[in-house]
Amino acid sequence: MPDQPSSVMIFAAGFGTRMGALTQTTPKPLIPVNGTALIDHTLRLVQDIAPETIVVNAHYLADQVAAHLAEKEVKLSIEKPDILDTGGGLKTALPMLKQSAVITSNSDCIWDGPNPFRLLLESWDPDHMDALLGCIRVENCLGRATPGDFDIDEKGLISRKGDFVYGGVQIIKTKRVEAHPNRTFSLNAIWDEIAKDNRLFGLDYPGRWCDVGHPEGIALAEGLLRGQHV
Repeated sequence: MPDQPSSVMIFAAGFGTRMGALTQTTPKPLIPVNGTALIDHTLRLVQDIAPETIVVNAHYLADQVAAHLAEKEVKLSIEKPDILDTGGGLKTALPMLKQSAVITSNSDCIWDGPNPFRLLLESWDPDHMDALLGCIRVENCLGRATPGDFDIDEKGLISRKGDFVYGGVQIIKTKRVEAHPNRTFSLNAIWDEIAKDNRLFGLDYPGRWCDVGHPEGIALAEGLLRGQHV
């Protein structure tokens, strides 16, 4: 069906600067959490929805990411010489994704609860939505030092600032991404365009979530996986 996503883009190109010394020689997606590389936690959830295509982008220490994924059923989008940010990374990968709507995911989060990708697919309404962002209430977030990113109204429409944190997963139609004039840009620019047309929606995730973008997040995530956080 048109606009029904069955391809997934996983963002794994960043420098991981918040991780400090941990990412000097290891890309953040390969940092172990509970004995498993961060990106493999995301891949497990992605594989549970049986997508037709999985694309992973890489830039920083891309050879390590490529070697780690060599035996997995994923396609690689190597960004060189420059890193392209989320919007540019997705735009570059579109020929491999080959869909008018795709799922995207960060690779530095741990989820405790239902599969967020399955919930997104169940809630996706392409007749009314151009993007559906998976969001978590601030009180259900671990490793998050800053306030929420969005507010979700009674219709599910989201706006900037509020008590919901963007969890790094979404479904988004690709037309605006493909049409963006720049090679390097953030998906935030696309979200702002979609919001103006009242087609930017948020999913209220019913479980808990941990940001593993900084060293303290590793212990928090491992505790979450072991059920030590209430």
